[in-house]
Amino acid sequence: MTGEAPWLIVGLGNPGPGYAANRHNVGFMVADLLAERMGGKFKRAQKAQAQTVEGRIGAPGPAGRRVVLAKPMSYMNLSGGPVAALSGFYKVPLGQIVVIHDELDIDYGTLRLKVGGGDNGHNGLKSISKSLGRDYLRVRFGIGRPPGRMEVADFVLKDFSSAERKELDYFVDRSADAVECLVADGLERAQNTYNS
Repeated sequence: MTGEAPWLIVGLGNPGPGYAANRHNVGFMVADLLAERMGGKFKRAQKAQAQTVEGRIGAPGPAGRRVVLAKPMSYMNLSGGPVAALSGFYKVPLGQIVVIHDELDIDYGTLRLKVGGGDNGHNGLKSISKSLGRDYLRVRFGIGRPPGRMEVADFVLKDFSSAERKELDYFVDRSADAVECLVADGLERAQNTYNS
């Protein structure tokens, strides 16, 4: 069955224009770019509280890997429900689920790809791990720690700073490249290329 199942690539974020440019929404930003590259538009999913687009990544035409790109519309803390519903509907094995998310413990713009692990206080990951188990693939986009005594919740729900925005497009682009490499060439190759 694994051969027929698509990859499920999930960008994490919060729905609505008020959240669109937040640090917490970098997963949505990467998913939007991947959809653009595939020439697809996000539509409301029938089977889950999410927006999805189907297409291929990697080699052009039928040789490419079939993927379902998803943005949960449930708010970050409840991401697990939509992801579990989509993985069940498309019969996606855990090893073919990729979650793109913001990561506090990595410097801004730094990427780390890995499989499994804890949630590190990230409520989106906590919700997904509770629904599916931990052994899905992660593309972790570094956003750095909050300055001074700023609360983590305030920091992740603020927009990227003007200094950060100068490089944001480049880092989002690189993250999309990393996802494509992960799906087409496997985790080890993607780690060797993109784990900075």
